[in-house]
Amino acid sequence: MSILKLENVSKSFGEGIHATAVLKDIDLEVAEGEFLVLLGFSGTGKTTLINMLAGLDHPTTGRATFKGAPIMGPGPERGVIFQSYSLMPWLTVSGNVGLAVDTVFPKLTKAERAEKVAHYVKMVGLSHAATRRPAELSGGMRQRVNVARALAMNPQVLLLDEPLSALDALTRANLADEIEHIWEADKKTCVLITNDVDEAIILADRIIALNPDGTLGEEFKVSIPRPRDRIAMNHDETFKRLRADVTRYLMDVGIEAKVEGTRQLPDVTPIHGVPAAVAKSQEGMIENRFLDFSQLDKVYPTPKGPLTVVENFDLKVNKGEFISLIGHSGCGKSTVLTMAAGLNEISKGAIKLDGRHVEGADPERAVVFQSPNLFPWLTAKENVAIGVDKVYPRASLAERQDVVEYYLERVGLADSMNKGAADLSNGMKQRVGIARAFALSPKLLLLDEPFGMLDSLTRWELQEVLMEVWSRTKVTAICVTHDVDEAILLADRVVMMTNGPQATIGKITNVDLPRPRTRKALLEHPDYYAYRQEVLDFLEEYEHGATPKPKPTAIAAE
Repeated sequence: MSILKLENVSKSFGEGIHATAVLKDIDLEVAEGEFLVLLGFSGTGKTTLINMLAGLDHPTTGRATFKGAPIMGPGPERGVIFQSYSLMPWLTVSGNVGLAVDTVFPKLTKAERAEKVAHYVKMVGLSHAATRRPAELSGGMRQRVNVARALAMNPQVLLLDEPLSALDALTRANLADEIEHIWEADKKTCVLITNDVDEAIILADRIIALNPDGTLGEEFKVSIPRPRDRIAMNHDETFKRLRADVTRYLMDVGIEAKVEGTRQLPDVTPIHGVPAAVAKSQEGMIENRFLDFSQLDKVYPTPKGPLTVVENFDLKVNKGEFISLIGHSGCGKSTVLTMAAGLNEISKGAIKLDGRHVEGADPERAVVFQSPNLFPWLTAKENVAIGVDKVYPRASLAERQDVVEYYLERVGLADSMNKGAADLSNGMKQRVGIARAFALSPKLLLLDEPFGMLDSLTRWELQEVLMEVWSRTKVTAICVTHDVDEAILLADRVVMMTNGPQATIGKITNVDLPRPRTRKALLEHPDYYAYRQEVLDFLEEYEHGATPKPKPTAIAAE
C-alpha cells in the first residue's frame, strides 16, 4: 500500500515567459515501510520534490497525497531532516529535542517529558552530550540532534534532504548506519535525497535517479540482503554490478546534460603540446627522491603543554608521481600538505624539493584548496594570468597568453575565459583554480580536498579533468582526500595516515592500474576492488581510535 504519492506533478517557479520548470510529469508512489532513495545532482529538483512531500511547497500542476488525502501543508506525521542543522543555539541537546516532544506531546508530565527526551537523545548516541549546546558539538553531533528531534515527532514518514552531505566521510558513514538501524527498528517509511551512490545502495530498497531535466530517470531495485556491511559489500558481486550500473547511468545523463564543461572542447582548436615556457621550466630536475619528507614532526603549543600532531612522517616521492594522502579527520593530512607548501612551519625534520629545503611559500609549490579563492572582480583569464606573469618574467606577452589559454582550455573553460569569477558556478571556479595551479608550472602540485565542496557529478567530472591535465604535465602531485575511490582513481600510491595526535604513515599501497584512468573503466577493472579493500581495511582498523602500529620499513618510491 502506498503512503505517499505524486500524480503527474510538475513544478515551475516564476510566471509566463519567465517561468522555469524544475520538475516535470512526476509519477511516484512510496510504499509503507519502504526506504526509497532519490539520487541525483545539484539542480535536478530533488529538494523541491521532498518539499512537496513535506507540504512546504505545492505542485504547479498535479497532486501530492499522504494516505490518499491531499498534502496541504506540514504535519507531524511527516518528519523532515534537512542538510543544515537549524538548532536553537541557546538550548542544550535535550532542550532542542524537547521542543519537538512538547509540540507532539503537550500534556506529558515533567518526568514523562524528560524520559521521552532522554529516549530520543540516547537513540542517536548523544546521552553523554545531553547538556551541551550546539556550539560545543561537532557537525556530526549537531546532525544527530536534528535526527533525534525529527524522531521525537514520532512521524510515520521520515523525509531526509541530504542530511549527511556536510559531514566528513567517516561521520557520514556512521550516521547513515544509525539511520538504517532506526529505520529497521521502527520500519518507518523513509525517503532520502542524496548524490552519493554508495550511501544510496547501503540504505535503499529502491533507488530512483532524477534526471537533470526534472524528470524521473531509471529505477534500480536493491536486492542485497540486510544488514549491509560496507566492508563486506566490497566483495559482493551484486553490489559491484549495481554500483557500476548506477554510476554509468548518472555520468551519462549528467555529463551529457551539463552546459559547462569539456563537451564544448571539440569545437575549439587546441594548442598542441605543452607551451614552450612550461617545457623550459621543467628541464634539469632530479628524477629520484624528488620530494623528500625526512623524519617530519609538527608540534603545537597548548595550555597543557606541547601537542605533537604529526610525528616521524618519512616519505620519498619520485618526480612525476601522484600521491593520495588519506586518513580519518584529525590525522594531520592537511598539516603535512601545508608544511610542504611552506605555509606551516616545520617543528622537526625537513622537506626537500628538487634538492632544496622547503622554506616559506613559493610558486614552485602550487596549492589548490577546497575553496578556489578567486578574485571576484577579475575574469577567469585574469585570475590565471596573475601567477603566470610572475612565474615567466622573461616570456613574451604572447607566450604568457599561450600558457593561460592552454590551461583554461584544458579544464573545459575555452568559452568562459572572459567571464567574471563572480558569474561562475562553484564547479567552474574550481576549474579556474586547477588551471591557475597548473599554469604556474610548479615543481609540486598540492591539492587539499579540492572537490570536497562539490556535488558528486561535478566532483567526478573534475577528477577526470585533473587526470587529463596531469597526464600531459606529469607534475609531481599530492592530493589530500577523505574519499577512498578518489584516492585510488588519482594515485600511483595511496599513503594512509594513522589517527592523531602523533599521526604518522601507517600503510602505503601501490596502485598498479592502467592510465589514462576513467571512473567507468576502473569500476570494471578486476583489481580495482582489491585496492579498495586494502584502503577500507586500514580505515576500518583505525576508525575507533586504534593505537598506531609501527610504520612500514620500505616506504621509498619504487
